[in-house]
Amino acid sequence: MFRPQAIVVMGVSGCGKSSVGESCAQALGWTLHEGDAYHAPESIAKMRAGTPLTDADRAGWLGRLALLLDSSEGGQGVVLTCSALRRKYRDRLREAHPALGFVFLKLGYDEALVRVQSRPGHFFSPALVADQFATLESPEGEPGVLTLDAMQPIATLVQDAVAWVRGPEAFTPEKTGRDTAAGDNA
Repeated sequence: MFRPQAIVVMGVSGCGKSSVGESCAQALGWTLHEGDAYHAPESIAKMRAGTPLTDADRAGWLGRLALLLDSSEGGQGVVLTCSALRRKYRDRLREAHPALGFVFLKLGYDEALVRVQSRPGHFFSPALVADQFATLESPEGEPGVLTLDAMQPIATLVQDAVAWVRGPEAFTPEKTGRDTAAGDNA
């Protein structure tokens, strides 16, 4: 049975990656890496201006994130926050760490837009939310993915993600009272 030794908390902007990732890292005693901190200055400037990133813009960023995961393999667990919108981006990260799991925080467009518009001081332009949904290739059905409803309270999301990481005995619908295991193809 697959048990992740590192996880990527993923989804569109505004889904709660940073909040859930930070709390998961604390609960698991793992190192947290905020993916946004590894963007090139040019990419941040583009996003701030409302210009979508291209695959070429993301290549260096994904390479830096892959190095973080590769350097952690076999050692300290890692929680990485990263949009990981396309399958090829997730596969690039999987190549760096074979025991990598993904926690997909699934959120609808309207709620994502409201959340992004209400974030003070973040570089991500609300104009890019639609582009993220257009780019998103759902990871549901891929191996090693747990899909959670991002409308749930953060504490619930963290509880479910941590239980999934710790193993099947800690994560069952009977214990959580919810059917959040849907999409867990580990």
